Amino acid sequence: MSSYYYRQDSGIFSKRMIIFAAIVVFHVLIIWAFIVGFTNSGRALIQTILQTNIIQQQKETVLPPPPPQAKLNVQVQNTVVTPEFAINIPVAPPPIHVAKPPPAAPKPIIHVNVPIVPVKVTFSPDPQDYYPESSRRNNEEGRVMVHICVDVRGRVATADVQASSGHTMLDQAGVQLAKATRFKPATRAGKPVEQCTLLPVKFVLTGG
Repeated sequence: MSSYYYRQDSGIFSKRMIIFAAIVVFHVLIIWAFIVGFTNSGRALIQTILQTNIIQQQKETVLPPPPPQAKLNVQVQNTVVTPEFAINIPVAPPPIHVAKPPPAAPKPIIHVNVPIVPVKVTFSPDPQDYYPESSRRNNEEGRVMVHICVDVRGRVATADVQASSGHTMLDQAGVQLAKATRFKPATRAGKPVEQCTLLPVKFVLTGG
């Protein structure tokens, strides 16, 4: 008897396990279907909302701006003219140029006319020593006026015929005699100066 009940209980237990497993699988399928369906519907709902927002934004950007509203109460602005102000700016007087007095004229140099002490002959050769022989033979006589300039040393710097004797040889002899003559130079205020003067040279034949 005992073995019979045991076999009967084990069969009932296996049937219950099968039914319980079937119920669990059924609930799992229902939950999975519910989750999948909710996910798809939520995704579709979100896409619909996003598309609606994009379409509205595009409509807002495409729509032209509304026409300007007419101003019913226009206030007229009153123009107020301000009075003129006379601004007097003092003008500085032009600068006064004071004319400078002209420079004083230089004092004239007064040259004191100090007299010159003329040259003085210190040595004069004998005209007979310069008498040309040809002039002696031809009996030529005459007086030569020689223009000379005496330097500060008392020497004759230049000698030229001022007045001819009428004989060329005598004129040349007179110039040579003048160059050989020695002088004491002229002085002014005690200082030797150059001076020009005339020196007469006379050629006369003497008997003998």
